[in-house]
Amino acid sequence: QVQLVESGGGLVQPGGSLRLSCSASRNIVDSYVVGWYRQAPGKQRELVAHILSGDTTNYKESVKGRFTISKDNAKNTVYLQMNNLKPEDTVVYYCHILGIPWGQGTQVTVSS
Repeated sequence: QVQLVESGGGLVQPGGSLRLSCSASRNIVDSYVVGWYRQAPGKQRELVAHILSGDTTNYKESVKGRFTISKDNAKNTVYLQMNNLKPEDTVVYYCHILGIPWGQGTQVTVSS
């Protein structure tokens, strides 16, 4: 079964940057829509960005211009570059492909 593993989270000051990585255990990132989601405690998981098989990307309005989703097919990895981070970006981030179990996510904390 394909697994997705997120990494790259951490503590960063407001205005800082992080790059999240989503590694797939098989070569599938070029064949499926891959999304980055985030979930705050007590709230529903929300889509932050996704990338289609043709490299078309879409973003949640509040992250447009700050976040960039990209992929490296050779490494079976999808990235989320996050710049100008804000305290409200503090949540757990997950990557997801439809039909594949959710991973553990990676915590992002934006605080001074």
